[in-house]
Order: sequence, then C-alpha cells, then structure tokens
Amino acid sequence: NTNIMTMIENVEKKEGALKTMIRTIERDKEKIQDTIFKLNEYKKETLINTWKKVTADFGGIVSDLLPNAFAKLVPCEGKEVTEGLEVKVKLGNIWKESLVELSGGQRSLIALSLIMALLQFRPAPMYILDEVDAALDLSHTQNIGHLIKTRFKGSQFIVVSLKEGMFSNANRVFRTRFQDGTSVVSII
Repeated sequence: NTNIMTMIENVEKKEGALKTMIRTIERDKEKIQDTIFKLNEYKKETLINTWKKVTADFGGIVSDLLPNAFAKLVPCEGKEVTEGLEVKVKLGNIWKESLVELSGGQRSLIALSLIMALLQFRPAPMYILDEVDAALDLSHTQNIGHLIKTRFKGSQFIVVSLKEGMFSNANRVFRTRFQDGTSVVSII
C-alpha cells in the first residue's frame, strides 16, 4: 500500500530529524554545563583572591587602629571560603574565642576595620561617614583619621564627628552650630 509506505517514510524522516535535534540538544547541554563549571571555578577563584586581599588589609588596619591587635577572616570550621567566613581577633598574644569578649569600642574598631578593608579592595571616589568614632576615645579617633589620610589617598571623605581627634587629620573642617533656629556652617 503506497499510503502506508508514504506514512512510514514520513515517520522515518521525522525520527531522523528528532534524533538530529536530540544530538544538538545534548551537545548544547554539554556546552552549557562546561560554561557553568568554568564560571563556578572563576567565581571561586575570584572569591578566594578577594578574601586573601581583604583579610590581609583587614589585619593591617586592625593593627593600625588597635596597637598589639590583629584580626583575620577565616573559613568557618570545617568549611570552604565559599561557604562563609568568620572574624578572628587576637589582642596581645591571646586569640579571642568570640567577638562578645571584646569591649564595645573594640567591636566598633573591628567592624570599621572590616568595612575599610572592603572599601580598600574596591575604592570609590567618595565616602560619607557619620560619627564612626562615637563609641571611641580620642586616640582611636585620631588613628581613624590617620588611617583615612594614609590608606585612601585617591578618595574623598566627608566625615561627621564631634571629636577633635578627627579634625587634626582633615584637610578642611566645617563647623555647624544651631543659631536662632537655623544651622550655621563655618569653615575653620
């Protein structure tokens, strides 16, 4: 029967076309999986390089802000860098088990140090800091001002502070005061 033979030929052509499509899809799937693998490797390598740079800067900044102290970012116990990091702090010769063991001012300096290390990794042209020294004494405030002046030469900082230690490191100081219901700004 010619009708049946024609139907069989059409079905065989469709089968051949479908097999060709399946081979194309399988090749494309392999290419996509290879691309995903390469991107994941690139992401992991970039993350590890970022971690190495940021943790080195973090340790240096902590040492600048807190004499006789050191800090680093380490992978969580039993995990890889890609699964999370912890902050480890050493005061003098003693590694602290937890950040809870630190004073409020020390925790503020550790947090600020980590932020500064991240900022130093990808510097921006301008930063605004609002009373980052509020919980700190004069010497630590001076250290922050010195750190900004020495480590961020290509960036501009607008720093709001009520402490004299920050002013000594500033290029320009603007003083505001409230007078007759209005804020008045003066350049010092």
